[in-house]
Amino acid sequence: MKRSLSLAALTLAAVLALPACGTDSGDTSSGGTSSSGTTSTEAAASASGADAEASTSGDAVSEEHNHADVMFAQLMIPHHQQAVRMSEMMLAKDGISPGITDLATKIKDAQGPEIETMTGWLDAWGEPLEPEGGMDGHDMGDMGSEADSMEGMMSEDQMADLESAEGTEASRMFLESMTAHHEGAVDMARTEIDDGENPEAVELAGMIVETQNAEIEAMRELLVGL
Repeated sequence: MKRSLSLAALTLAAVLALPACGTDSGDTSSGGTSSSGTTSTEAAASASGADAEASTSGDAVSEEHNHADVMFAQLMIPHHQQAVRMSEMMLAKDGISPGITDLATKIKDAQGPEIETMTGWLDAWGEPLEPEGGMDGHDMGDMGSEADSMEGMMSEDQMADLESAEGTEASRMFLESMTAHHEGAVDMARTEIDDGENPEAVELAGMIVETQNAEIEAMRELLVGL
């Protein structure tokens, strides 16, 4: 009787052990897949995507920042806002080439969300949207520039001229003005890369340098074709 009970107990133990072994085997297999660059790579990519999304959120932004980070956001926000306005003007016009309307759409779609991101940073840092004393005549020396006003910004008169222009004149004015505007943004972004401390702000500055330099080249080509 004792022998029968012992055999039964051993059989039951073996059966109960099978799922556990299967689970361990599955984990080992999954681990092997990870080392070969499949499942774990997909998981890492998903996590990386979530991290990238979080890095552009004002709620998730690191509180680590310095004066250069604050100035970068405070000055780049109105700089972007004007670029969006210029793009909207072109999109409202008739007779503009698809190449230019595509560019204007791209600028608007990229810089609109960036404005929201930088506004979220300033809120998270407890900083005002504008530098002390306001934007009028602000000395860009605080950003390491010798310019007396935000680089590449159009005056209100120039904005009015762009709004009233049509056809080829409007296209040329937009491309020339936006090229100068982008060059100013690139200079501001490079200053942030050199002097900034907040990792999200420095990352965005790097993206601005890359994307806007590419758009500058595209605008120069479009100008040649007018």
